[in-house]
Amino acid sequence: MSGSDKAQRRALLRSLFEAGLKAVAPGRALLRHVRLDGQTLLAGGRRWDLTPGRRVLAVGGGKGVAPMARALEELLGSRLDAGMAVTRYGHGMPLERMTLLEAAHPVPDAAGQRAAGAMLELVRTATAGDLVIALFTGGASALTPAPVAGVSLEDLQALTRQLLRCGATIHELNALRKHLSRFSGGQLARAAAPADVLGILVSDVPGDGLDVIASGPTAPDASTFGDCLAIVERYGLRGACPPSVLRHLEAGAAGLRLETPKADDPLFEKVCNLIVASNRQALEAVAERAGALELAPRFSQRALAGEARVRAVALIDEACSLARRLRPGDRPVCLLAGGETTVTVCGGGQGGRNQEMALAAALALAGRPEGGHVCALFAGTDGIDGTTSAAGGFAFADSTAAMRRAGAAPAVLLADNDSHAALAASGDLLITGPTKTNVMDVAIVLIEP
Repeated sequence: MSGSDKAQRRALLRSLFEAGLKAVAPGRALLRHVRLDGQTLLAGGRRWDLTPGRRVLAVGGGKGVAPMARALEELLGSRLDAGMAVTRYGHGMPLERMTLLEAAHPVPDAAGQRAAGAMLELVRTATAGDLVIALFTGGASALTPAPVAGVSLEDLQALTRQLLRCGATIHELNALRKHLSRFSGGQLARAAAPADVLGILVSDVPGDGLDVIASGPTAPDASTFGDCLAIVERYGLRGACPPSVLRHLEAGAAGLRLETPKADDPLFEKVCNLIVASNRQALEAVAERAGALELAPRFSQRALAGEARVRAVALIDEACSLARRLRPGDRPVCLLAGGETTVTVCGGGQGGRNQEMALAAALALAGRPEGGHVCALFAGTDGIDGTTSAAGGFAFADSTAAMRRAGAAPAVLLADNDSHAALAASGDLLITGPTKTNVMDVAIVLIEP
């Protein structure tokens, strides 16, 4: 493949990814699902009368909450009485009626703790006649730490780092977050009661579970203290877990702490949660764009899940199998998958799950007869992969050769979880900057006859 051919394929893959991002832009998504008809707010098949005398408060968090907040301001204007939200550092934008704060992600910091506390104080002022609108996108869990009494922010930070390193799933991470928080796991809704609550959500979790998105601040929580202790045991964290965390979880399992609110709690009768954007919507938009470009879109048989490098090789195997069945004159295939893999960190390198998938895919393509007919892009829709400035990376059959020419050893770097260095060496990093949305990850594989 010549340099110009590779540049064209890279540009094509990126354009397909950008079509997916456009479809899940949080502000546009909110305005597609929420509208104002005179003095009545309509969303999710429900209606709220906004005549004078009813206060409307807004709170929110996440990497994409800023454009959602701006869209809500445009929709409601002076009907929005007060509001506050928190986003990741560098993801903000000017707002007129809401206060927008910035904090750290994925490991929470004191700024996020102050923001979560301030939002809890705001919603507690709501009365039975008021409406609280809660805006949440991916990243909100880490951005709204509100540790329970006896657990410090430093303890929560330590636990988060341990869970990220051991390869815990987002469901497992969120179960623990909810039981160590005064904000997550339906507890924001509990604080807002008896007011009406409208949750407007951008999903960044597999299955779009309301209790998992942003750790479910406005949704019933099905997990328990017992589940949390089981997670600690599953990953062998009992010895490394902060003592205050263990004490709280054990007290909860013994019935000495208040559980998170469950589905039968009457407070949820006044709560409406609405998902306005998801990974599936992004993939469908990519597929539509691919069809318009005379590609044949096809969804992978499996979502992105499990160990990143393992799932990447399986996706390349699927792509190569398709390549063997294509004949001259057939339309190129655009194979799509979405979700969120995990990385079990064994080395000391830098990267993220998408870069790790791209490096593993490049190694899998090298030397295969079909490799020259397959290329791929693995990217996080938030524009941030791991702790790097990259959103993800590209994989070509000759990527590993380019790495070696630059003095990098791709297999060694993969073993050291140093995918960022490998992809930088071959020029295969995807840099987008903050996208101000987050619906997990997207894999786009181009397969040519």
